[in-house]
Amino acid sequence: MNSVTEDRLIDFIREKFLAGDPDGELTAESPLLQWGILDSLKVAILLTFIREQLGVIVPFQHLSAKNFGTVRSMAVLVTELGEPAPDHADSVHSIPPS
Repeated sequence: MNSVTEDRLIDFIREKFLAGDPDGELTAESPLLQWGILDSLKVAILLTFIREQLGVIVPFQHLSAKNFGTVRSMAVLVTELGEPAPDHADSVHSIPPS
């Protein structure tokens, strides 16, 4: 697990979607969909952040409630997608940072 990725996702969600989360309610395990924090537009904004700031492209087939239900599940997905597959090194879904 990459806690740095979790921290960056939490910071982004707090800033962009929760007016800074002044009460500090958002955690890595908060149910983002159940609490109404994420909707289709916010997921699109989040995907742009993941691509531009974390250097990972999330393919369409990975857009699911399981992968976007919590910050922790997103961080796991981003970490897995950012690592090359052992036998498919040329199929990495990451882009170099700008």
